[in-house]
Amino acid sequence: MMRVTVNGVLTDTDSKTIGELGHRLYPDRGIAVADGRQVPADTILEEGMTIYFGEGKDMRAAMLKRDDPDVESHISGACVGIAGLGGLGSNIAAMLARTGVGRLVIADFDCVDLSNLNRQNYFVEDLGLAKTDATEKILKRMSPFTEIEKHTVRLTPENIPGIFGMCDVVCEAFDAADQKAMIVSTMMERLPDIPLVSGSGMAGAGDANSITTKTVLGHVVLCGDGKEDGNIPPHLMAPRVNVCAGHMANAVIRILTDKKD
Repeated sequence: MMRVTVNGVLTDTDSKTIGELGHRLYPDRGIAVADGRQVPADTILEEGMTIYFGEGKDMRAAMLKRDDPDVESHISGACVGIAGLGGLGSNIAAMLARTGVGRLVIADFDCVDLSNLNRQNYFVEDLGLAKTDATEKILKRMSPFTEIEKHTVRLTPENIPGIFGMCDVVCEAFDAADQKAMIVSTMMERLPDIPLVSGSGMAGAGDANSITTKTVLGHVVLCGDGKEDGNIPPHLMAPRVNVCAGHMANAVIRILTDKKD
């Protein structure tokens, strides 16, 4: 007999392995985390281990215990749409999943290629995968309780309302200026009550402090340095892209929690 902590409760057990203990206590929960790392079912139990089973509220609470409870209560039931899964969108998705957003609706028609790896949230083993599939896989590894709805399509004025119509906030994370303009105009015309967070102006290696967050048109929030990326050398590198992605993810959280400057 030994004593371990299971989902926050001190427990005496004569089980020999993590899997045996999990089968007895939480037979419907497939993930086991022991002493801070995911472990296989045949891991030998040791005295004093701290173990979490499953994808439910106990594991979520352990992951988010350092978050502001007021923020967590607002975002756990929220739905956020992300249009485009490149340098901005893939990193925004990761930040929002780690923050505990309950549901993400992700959309992109493209596949991961080598030119993406310098700034986008993908790995060598993801090359050739649809960005929606790669993003879902990555997000489930970091936040298994986040629900993912994916659309491997090119977004158009016709399909945007059906894809993002139930979201609380939508992030525009396209590369091309015409596509950015398209989704902004579509959201304002077809989904005017849903806040839109848009990114523009993060290329190069300039001062990261020049990237700001501003409300520009009603429910539209713009993050960037105020410059057109097409008018400067197109050097898209991880540091500045991630600064802008961070601004956008933070803007989403502030909208969901109704915090304003």
